[in-house]
Amino acid sequence: MAIYDGIKEIEEELLKCMKCGNCQAVCPIYKETKAEASVARGKIRLAEAVLKGEIGYTPGIAKRFDLCLTCEACAANCPCGVKPHKIVLAARAELARQKGLPTAKKAAFTLLRHPKLFDLGLRMGGTFQGLVFSKKDKGMSPRFPIGIESRRVLPPLAAQPLKSLVEESNKVKNPRMKVAFFSGCVTNYIYTSVGQAVIDVLNREGVEVFFPKGQHCCGAPAVINGDVETGREMAKSHVDLFSKEKVDAIVTVCGTCGESFKHRYAELLEKEGAYHEKAKALGAKTYDISQFLVDVLKVDFSKLANVPMKVTYHEPCHLGRGMGVTKQPMQILTSIPGLNYQAMKAPNRCCGGAGSFSLTNYPVSYQILGKKLDDISGTGANTVITACGSCRMQLEDGLTQEKMGQNVMHIIELVQKAYQK
Repeated sequence: MAIYDGIKEIEEELLKCMKCGNCQAVCPIYKETKAEASVARGKIRLAEAVLKGEIGYTPGIAKRFDLCLTCEACAANCPCGVKPHKIVLAARAELARQKGLPTAKKAAFTLLRHPKLFDLGLRMGGTFQGLVFSKKDKGMSPRFPIGIESRRVLPPLAAQPLKSLVEESNKVKNPRMKVAFFSGCVTNYIYTSVGQAVIDVLNREGVEVFFPKGQHCCGAPAVINGDVETGREMAKSHVDLFSKEKVDAIVTVCGTCGESFKHRYAELLEKEGAYHEKAKALGAKTYDISQFLVDVLKVDFSKLANVPMKVTYHEPCHLGRGMGVTKQPMQILTSIPGLNYQAMKAPNRCCGGAGSFSLTNYPVSYQILGKKLDDISGTGANTVITACGSCRMQLEDGLTQEKMGQNVMHIIELVQKAYQK
């Protein structure tokens, strides 16, 4: 459904909600604030008023909709099948149409519309980040107020982005198949080893990997914050780019990026005719890397090398609830020889990161993270495995600040270790 364009597009979803309050049981923000306006049923009633024109933009109204992680826990727990996160996105889009975006977000999404400028900015950031940030344990923290919490620990930008480190075409002899790899921004500019691991593992499995150098941000940050038109432009750009090359699948390493290719692009382009059909075709062959290894390549992980590590797993919201990828990471973690997997009590509970949410709502974001850190501590694991760069940043921040000592790895980096030994 084209949920972003007004009341008619989302009305059916609004009518499903019977205000039962089951969303209270799972909403991470409600658990911290205990405010009815924080929970899904409260936001749904408010969204209906906004979309019907009964109330207009005010800073207070905008703040209430900002207090949503879009973690989809409410949708997974709803007996009526309501998707409250979609209603929140529709309301954010309407408020953005009425008032426009805050200056900082408007500037950021303007950059996203111009990938070459965005790339230049991030490359320059990698060169000069030492002037703005000081080293702190495993990361870095702001030297002076720049709109980021001063105690926050962030990973450094990579010296070179992934696009500069790998080839566009990564061929193998007698390939089993050919895939296109979408890295996403965090892998391209921060955790480049994740992208290198994807190509290495797939090549070892006889898969040719095409890594389009023209790719850029998936557009999810813009859409999630109400800038639908920027999201549509970026969706069209990627539909054009990834439809040109004949590939058997598109592989992603981030649930938010994967959800964009699998679902969001078709929603954004529902009224765009040929673009809509192409977006649906791309979505049908989009896989998270763990899903691709398990379901498509059917890798026998028990035959890989011994990896003597004690690990636990944090399931990213948009990977588990968004893409439905829950069993495949478990199959990997319970099959690699020597790996001691210890489950958290609530592995799929949101870590509080949610992209820009942790920047604009850091105190409550860190409160939510605290529950995750307690869960990690209870496992006794020395390494946390996840499958999302944004979650990794959030986890590393908390683990470092609380001096817990655990490392964080992407699951494909763990798989790569089993191939290399």
